Amino acid sequence: MSEARDRLLSAASRLFYTEGLHSVGVDRVIAEAQVTRATLYRHFRSKDELVVAYLTQADEAIRARLEAARAEVADPDDLIRAVGRSIADDIRSEGFRGCAFLNAAAEYPDPEHVVHQAVLEHRQWFLSTVTELFAKTGKPDSDFAGRHFVMLRDGAMAAGCLTDPAPVCETFLRGLEGLLAYRSGLG
Repeated sequence: MSEARDRLLSAASRLFYTEGLHSVGVDRVIAEAQVTRATLYRHFRSKDELVVAYLTQADEAIRARLEAARAEVADPDDLIRAVGRSIADDIRSEGFRGCAFLNAAAEYPDPEHVVHQAVLEHRQWFLSTVTELFAKTGKPDSDFAGRHFVMLRDGAMAAGCLTDPAPVCETFLRGLEGLLAYRSGLG
C-alpha cells in the first residue's frame, strides 16, 4: 500500500468513525490526509469505495484479534470469554462510538448498497465464527448461542457509547457467563 493511500485510509477511518460516514466529505478527507483530489481518486474511485475500504480495514483488524486469541487460548469456553473481554475492552476505550458496522448500516440502510453489503459480509462472518466457537464446546444448540452472543454484543456496543461503559460491560460479560452456564447444563 502506498504512503498516500495509507494516509487517506487513516484519515478517513478516524473521521468516519468519530463523525459519521455521511457527515464527512471527500474534501475533508483530502485535507486531513494532505493529498490532492487526484490522489484520492487514483486510490479510490468513489467515496463509497473509500467507505468500504474503511470497513474492510476494521473487519481485518477484528479477524486478526480473534485469530490471536485462538492462538493463545485452547479451551472453547475460555476463548469465548476472551472474545467477550476484547469486546468489553473496546467499549471501555477512549473515543468509543459504537460498532463501526452497525453505524454504517444505519447510514446506508439499502441492503443492495455496496456499503451495506460490506456490513452484512462482516456480520455473517462474525456470527459464523462465534457459532463455530460455541460448537467447539461440544454442547448442543450452537446456532442459538451464536445468535444470542451477537445480540448481547450489539446491545452492549450500542449502550456503551450512550452511557457509562462500566456497567454496560459488566452486564455484557455477566450475560455471556450466563449463556455459557446455561449451555453447560445442556450437554
